[in-house]
Amino acid sequence: MYIRTKMTIEGTVYLDHAGTTPLDPKVLEAMVPYFSQHFGNPSSLHSVGQEARYALDEARERVAGVLNCRPREVVFTGGGTESDNAAIHGVATALHETGNHIVTSSVEHHAVLHACQYLESQGFEVTYLPVDADGMVQPEAVYNAINERTTLVTIMYGNNEIGTINPISEIAKTIKKRAGKLSRTIVFHTDAVQAAGYLSLGVAELGVDLLSLSGHKFHGPKGTGVLYIKRGTPYLPLIHGGGQERERRSGTENIPGIIGLSLALDAANSAREETSQRCSALRDQIIESVLEQIPGSRLNGHATQRLPNNANFSFTGVEGEPILLGLDMAGIAASSGSACSSGSLEPSHVLLALGQSAEIARGSLRLTLGRDNTEEEVEYLLGVLVELVQRLRQLPSLTTARS
Repeated sequence: MYIRTKMTIEGTVYLDHAGTTPLDPKVLEAMVPYFSQHFGNPSSLHSVGQEARYALDEARERVAGVLNCRPREVVFTGGGTESDNAAIHGVATALHETGNHIVTSSVEHHAVLHACQYLESQGFEVTYLPVDADGMVQPEAVYNAINERTTLVTIMYGNNEIGTINPISEIAKTIKKRAGKLSRTIVFHTDAVQAAGYLSLGVAELGVDLLSLSGHKFHGPKGTGVLYIKRGTPYLPLIHGGGQERERRSGTENIPGIIGLSLALDAANSAREETSQRCSALRDQIIESVLEQIPGSRLNGHATQRLPNNANFSFTGVEGEPILLGLDMAGIAASSGSACSSGSLEPSHVLLALGQSAEIARGSLRLTLGRDNTEEEVEYLLGVLVELVQRLRQLPSLTTARS
């Protein structure tokens, strides 16, 4: 049994930063006054409301600085899922009269996949592109999938499960080239939820028309998100009401959350290079040690073109759930894939898309580092994990019961 005993580190070794991150104490401190003293509605004309309006405008400019875009192109939402849904529904419905075809990939987050599947039920056509063995979307595949009815392409920046980074700027150029030949408007959206704090979010450099972010992935508050909408992009709002966010997302703005998100994003982006270097070094240490010390282990995702903090493995002869339980008993928090579907016993749709069998896909482990993880924690993880997998493989009745 992996009961937690005396450890060389205090508390839990947290290796699930792709699932969520702790709120930065400085961010929380900045948010607190806007729950009480500065509680105004930014749509109100009086001084209390205008104080909130000033804070909202300042936060919007802060986010625009990270994205290198106009403040008016920044829309605050209730999270990454809403941002993805708003982007897909907003463009698809706005351009419905000119076409009904959407191009996406088979390894997207469920916020994208389920939104596309819903639109299919409403008469839209969706092409789910296959990926290569590393989980990467090839620009040529996007080019060939676009037809005279295509209005939207949505491809994620960094995969939330296996960490593979897609060549977004190359895909954008491919889309523009194909749209020019077809003489039609084709909008490009990217889910960049996992990229914040690790990759550049400059929208002009990426060449995207829409980009989604989620505050709690970079030490901001939960329930907050961003949708960048390039000026001139055809778009109809998902949420209707009082016309806030320039009529693109109605509802009284969450001022404390928006302030927290903007500060967390700015801080994460400022420390991006340092954080990426630290996490990459620890990630590579994990990958090298696991592949060397655990027979039958396999790295999922691209070997080099992957998020700096992501290491995803499959292990033959053992499922992911007992691995997670064993790690948790040893004081290590990890996951087997997307936090939004980790309660499911179904194999990862991402790993299946890579060509893995359902049995192997159930044996995955996702380790995602953060800015505060240490080499000492990684060494502790490796010691526990090697022994844990070895012991679980000696219990076939437990690991194969649901296969």
